[in-house]
Amino acid sequence: MYRFFQHTFALGLILGSGFTAVAQTSDSATPVAVAVVGAAPAAQSSPNSGFEPLAARRWELGPFVNLGTGVAQNFNDQFFAAGFQVGRNLTPIIHAGPLTGRFEFGGNIMPLWQAYTPSPYSQVVTSGSTQITQNYGGGTFTGASITPVVFRWNFATRTPRLTPWFQAAAGVVYTTHKFPPTLEVPQGTPGGTSVFNFRSGGGFGLHYFTRPRRSVDFLLSAEHISSASLGDKNPGINASLQLQLGYTWWK
Repeated sequence: MYRFFQHTFALGLILGSGFTAVAQTSDSATPVAVAVVGAAPAAQSSPNSGFEPLAARRWELGPFVNLGTGVAQNFNDQFFAAGFQVGRNLTPIIHAGPLTGRFEFGGNIMPLWQAYTPSPYSQVVTSGSTQITQNYGGGTFTGASITPVVFRWNFATRTPRLTPWFQAAAGVVYTTHKFPPTLEVPQGTPGGTSVFNFRSGGGFGLHYFTRPRRSVDFLLSAEHISSASLGDKNPGINASLQLQLGYTWWK
């Protein structure tokens, strides 16, 4: 998992550099678009609407809050985060029928990241002829997260007020206590999970423009959290659903 994160980050830097060159060329010369037969027209603004089409948008930045819940065996886990994101549309409109749109590369930082898990508890187990009390961790875990790799595809629509997108992202989260909770071990002995975990996932989102360069944003994504075996134990959070609500300024 750690090697995957390294390779993903490196790929993001390579793609970001390449697409930046394309974007700079398209900004200074006649726009070039890759077209296919039956390509759908890009979104156009009405003469007096004031709303810019997707082709005119470059940078996006703004705050967001994130709410999440675990699924399957992690259904008792809840999540909350708040942060700031930035993104750059790097290509001209690429015409590909219903997939017509632009590629964007971005990232975000969450100074506040929290996970709410069931309270700590004890369990008595029998080991041979002896009964042992095992203590399991839990409660609220607080930390911060950074997502340096966000690959996003913004779809072009016939109305400039709406811009749906699909994205894949990878990042890292640090918590002040080892996460996720598991069987506690005696002080000073090896064991437990890790204060560092990796986050990866993907989902669909929507920009709704309330003003020409202002949008309210919604993102629903599925996410996986794993320490890549940085700790002695790696139970991870196999799956969670995350709902992100944000507000964006466009430049």
